[in-house]
Amino acid sequence: MAGLPTSVVLFCRLTALAAAGAAALAAGGCMSLQTTDNFLGVITPYRIDIVQGNVVTKEQAGQIKPGMTRNQVRDILGSPMLTDIFHADRWDYVFTIKRPGTEPQQRTIVAYFDGDALKRLDAPELPSEREFVASISRTKSTGKKQVLELSDEQKQALPRPAKVDQPPAEPAGAVRSYPPLEPS
Repeated sequence: MAGLPTSVVLFCRLTALAAAGAAALAAGGCMSLQTTDNFLGVITPYRIDIVQGNVVTKEQAGQIKPGMTRNQVRDILGSPMLTDIFHADRWDYVFTIKRPGTEPQQRTIVAYFDGDALKRLDAPELPSEREFVASISRTKSTGKKQVLELSDEQKQALPRPAKVDQPPAEPAGAVRSYPPLEPS
């Protein structure tokens, strides 16, 4: 930069410094976007639910008994997520769910067979069907029971329909006659 006026050199250095500062701020902004669920507290990106495997509940596992055939186990629990030719007597049921607004869940249930008969089922503490549905619900229960039917007092308070002494009129519109579908 020899031979250039001092003001031009100073301007070039300040421009380079400003560009480096802007790049650092932009990179820092990108990092903050990755750690939060929204941008400037306004825009929230769409997040999909990721569900893999079979949901196995306490009720389903309670139906499984030693000595059941592979087909009977498959009918109750569904097809296993993992079957291995090197471990032909083992079926793995793996379940994971990641849903925005809820805690991620992962469970592994292993069924061991002796030939075609179930030897044992290894499972962690499984939730009941109601507990599972409550655990993946995004809305928290208020504890109030939702009433889906009117009480007798509410039914009496409803307005009565007007009584009509005449039978209902024939429907308006074109009268059509159709030929028979099959010859007589």
